[in-house]
Amino acid sequence: MSTSANDITPVNAQIAAGMPNEFLTFTLGAEEYGVDILKVQEIRGYDTVTRIPDAPDFIKGVINLRGTIVPVVDMRLKFKLGKAEYNEFTVMIILNIARRVVGMVVDGVSDVMQLTAEQIRPAPEFGGVVNTRFITGLGALDKRMLILVDIEKLMSGPDMALMDAASQSLQ
Repeated sequence: MSTSANDITPVNAQIAAGMPNEFLTFTLGAEEYGVDILKVQEIRGYDTVTRIPDAPDFIKGVINLRGTIVPVVDMRLKFKLGKAEYNEFTVMIILNIARRVVGMVVDGVSDVMQLTAEQIRPAPEFGGVVNTRFITGLGALDKRMLILVDIEKLMSGPDMALMDAASQSLQ
């Protein structure tokens, strides 16, 4: 598999340079995930969202965040992990992605982890059965396994184009 200049994310560049990376870790069900901390703008409790008609289930709607209309994606639904239940631990992570602000709903936020290149394994290949294009690797720290998500690649995927249309229609 060849790598083009477009495939090199800031995290991949840091890994290649041997620099440690910081990831905000969050949970969805029993699994732990991580996103590049530099993409995180803020963490807030789950808030009521305004539904957008005819949007996919994983797009919960939009919120007004200090005057900015922010699309909100439920990651449990996006990853097809079953029914999302919202409680006092449900968290919304506000991300800054490609000059856009996006919210993602997760079951909970764990902590910030620093991983070195030696602690990050390549994403497994499943052929065409499982789409892993947005997984940058697996972080191994002690007995913990962390699924590292290229959140920019995930949020700019073709099925997310509705977010642009939804957020623009409200402005």
